[in-house]
Amino acid sequence: MGNKVFLVALVVALVAAMLNNYLRSKSETRLIFHAEWYDPVSATVKKFHLSFFPRDKSVEMYDLRAHRLFLKRMVVHGVEERDLYPGNTVVILSRQLKITDFADASTRDLVTSSRQRTFAMIKPDAVPRLGEILDFIQSREFEITQMKMVRLNRKQAATFYKEHEGRPFFEGLLEYITSGSVVAMELTGRDAVRRWRRVLGPTDSGVAKQDAPDSVRAVFGTDKQANAAHGSDSDLSATREIEFFFPSSKIKDDLLPQTTAKLTNNTCCIIKPHAITAGHMGGILKAIKDEGFEVTALQMFRMDKVQAEEFLEVYKGVVAEYPGMVQQLMSGPCVAMEVISSHEDQTPTRFRELVGPTDPAVARELRPNSLRAKFGEDRVKNALHCSDLPEDGPLEVEYFFKILQ
Repeated sequence: MGNKVFLVALVVALVAAMLNNYLRSKSETRLIFHAEWYDPVSATVKKFHLSFFPRDKSVEMYDLRAHRLFLKRMVVHGVEERDLYPGNTVVILSRQLKITDFADASTRDLVTSSRQRTFAMIKPDAVPRLGEILDFIQSREFEITQMKMVRLNRKQAATFYKEHEGRPFFEGLLEYITSGSVVAMELTGRDAVRRWRRVLGPTDSGVAKQDAPDSVRAVFGTDKQANAAHGSDSDLSATREIEFFFPSSKIKDDLLPQTTAKLTNNTCCIIKPHAITAGHMGGILKAIKDEGFEVTALQMFRMDKVQAEEFLEVYKGVVAEYPGMVQQLMSGPCVAMEVISSHEDQTPTRFRELVGPTDPAVARELRPNSLRAKFGEDRVKNALHCSDLPEDGPLEVEYFFKILQ
C-alpha cells in the first residue's frame, strides 16, 4: 500500500513539474534576431535566427539555410541583453555574429522601448576633461555604443548646424566648434533623448550652475557657447546627427569628419572590451591625462577575428595567451587611441611604464599605481594593450586610424 502511494505521489510530482516547465516556456520572454556569421572555411555568410532568453541569459541558434537547430539552448558567458541590437556584434562560442535585424515585431517593441539612441558631442573646451565626462555619462546608465574624436572643418560644421544658419550666433558657433577636436558619441539607453538633455542641463552654463548644479554643463561648461556638450533634441535629430558622424553608407570625403591622428611621434593604446564593459574607460583616460600624456586620436572599434589576429600576429607562437588575447579583442567594442607627450622620443617607454607589467598580479606587487594594477584582471583581461617598441607605435596607430578607416 505504501509503495503505491509513493508511486502515485511521484507521478503527480513529475506531471506537475512537466506542466510547470511547459507553462513557464510558454510565458517566458524570448528575443529573436536575424544574425550573420562569416564562415572562413567555406567562405560563405551563414544566416541564423539568434534567440536570447533574458531569464537565464541563454541563447539558441537556428540555421535558416539548413532549416535545423544549429546550437541547442545554452548559457553563453559574455552575452548580455544590452548587447543585442541591430548593427552590433556578439561572440558566441568563438563565432562573431553580426546582428542585422529584429526577427519579429515583439522583439522590436521590447528592445526599442528600453534602448533608444541619442547623439552626444563633447565640444572643444571640454575634450581635455573627456575621462571625467565619460564617467559622468556611464554613471547615469547610458551605454556608449559608438565614439570617435574628429576635427570639423567649416563646411562640415555648417552642414551639421544648418538649422541655425542665418541666426546672429551662427558665425561665432562655426568658429568655436572648428577651433579644436570634438568627440562624437552614440548613447543608448532607456528614454535616452530626453534623459541626456536633462543630464546636460540648461544651454547657458551660468544658468545651469544655478538651476541644475549636477548637470554636465554646470560641472564642465563655461558659458552659453563653451557649454561642454551637445545633445539631440528629438529622436529625428538623433538619427540625423548619428548618421552625420557615423554614416551607414559611404559618403563624400569632404563631408566626413576626419580623424585627428598625427601618425608620428606617438604610441598606441587600446582599452580592451572587458575594461569598457566594467566601466573603466573614463578612469583610464583621466589617469593617462593626469600623468602628462595627451590623447590626440580616439575611436571605438568592433574587431572581427581576422582583424584581431592580424593586429596581434606578432604574439602568435610567442605567448601562451595569444588565443585568449584574440578572443578578448573581438569580444566587444574596444577603444583605440593615439597617445603623445612633450617627451616625444621617450613617449613609448614612459607610457609602457604607466601601463605596467602584462600580468596585473605582478603589476600590483611591483607597480601598484600602474593602469594594469588598477584596472586589469589577469594576463588576458589586463585592461590595456600598448605598443611594445617605439617603432611599433606609429604602425599600430596607422592600422586603426588609416587602414581600418
